[in-house]
Amino acid sequence: MSLFQKTSIGNLTVGNRFVRSATAEGLATARGFCSPVLTKLLVRLAKGGVGLIITGHTAVSREGMAASRQLCLWDDGFISALLDMTGQVHEAGGKILLQLGHAGALADANLTGEASVGPMMTRKKDGTICRAMSRDDIRETSQSFAAAAGRARKAGFDGVQIQAAHGYLLSTFLSPHSNRRRDEYGGNVANRARFLLEVIASVVSETGKDYPVLVKINASDFLPDGYGVDQMIETASLLALSGICAIELSGGIEGAVKYMPSRPGRIHTEKEGYYKAEAERLKEATDMPVILVGGIRSLETAADFIEDEVCDFIAMSRPFIREPELIHRWMTDNKKSSDCDSDNLCYRPIQAGKGFYCLTKARELQRSLLRQKDFKRG
Repeated sequence: MSLFQKTSIGNLTVGNRFVRSATAEGLATARGFCSPVLTKLLVRLAKGGVGLIITGHTAVSREGMAASRQLCLWDDGFISALLDMTGQVHEAGGKILLQLGHAGALADANLTGEASVGPMMTRKKDGTICRAMSRDDIRETSQSFAAAAGRARKAGFDGVQIQAAHGYLLSTFLSPHSNRRRDEYGGNVANRARFLLEVIASVVSETGKDYPVLVKINASDFLPDGYGVDQMIETASLLALSGICAIELSGGIEGAVKYMPSRPGRIHTEKEGYYKAEAERLKEATDMPVILVGGIRSLETAADFIEDEVCDFIAMSRPFIREPELIHRWMTDNKKSSDCDSDNLCYRPIQAGKGFYCLTKARELQRSLLRQKDFKRG
């Protein structure tokens, strides 16, 4: 298998095996519409050689919003701006999926005006209450995912990905750490996966079996009483029968400080691939194509993972914030590893409401310009 040859995910043909993993850009408008700035970023990734682009977490309902300036798709009014964006990405030669999600307990009640929801009633760190979902809530949310997926198809997306990792709503149902329900949505792995499977069934019913649907799950929560690799394998076996066409494997949730999804600190070659061992087990257990994200920084490692059948696709996030044209560079002469040092400073502009960018690169450029000015004065 070659990294740079055309391949398929379901009936979707992509230009290579590199995937831009969903990343919270913070670049939508204040009302959740796709903005020209976000469109420009995603088009740049397409021109930069990324085979498949997955957008940031897009809210399927108002109460499921995680943050301000997040993409939203809970009514038809959002479609037009997204249709313009997908059209430009396609003109640039790219393929793009919309990641659909509900923030669950991580929803911002100050933003939504409603209490957050989850599998159990809990008190959050800010003192607010997360409400336990009723069966009616679960049914309505499944329909919200389906309706948003239908809008995504109308908006020109090549498929959708369902976010079921990182402590968002569907992830908390999968995890025994957060799901101690005593009804049909709690208990064993099959029951805890029931909500996710119902979401998938609703989405496939809405969009049709020919429309690519992917799922993102955790390899592990990395908590003592959390979702672990054995449960992930059992969940994946259920997902393989659900009508989806690929699984993206990630890991970590809030509270697993050492093993957060975006681990800080420069990654050495021998440490690349946070979830390599879990991906190998997943490949052994199912024929489902596996997209692997987490700490991959070099072309050499990416090629080895594909050659050794650790996974079928290589996903990255922070390296594309630092260098949107990374894949194009690797396809030509410069095979140097990504310059991303995983300092996570790219998240600071998001928290300030400015949308993400590589703050380290911006500072380096500023210092270079100051040196040039000093040189000219001298």
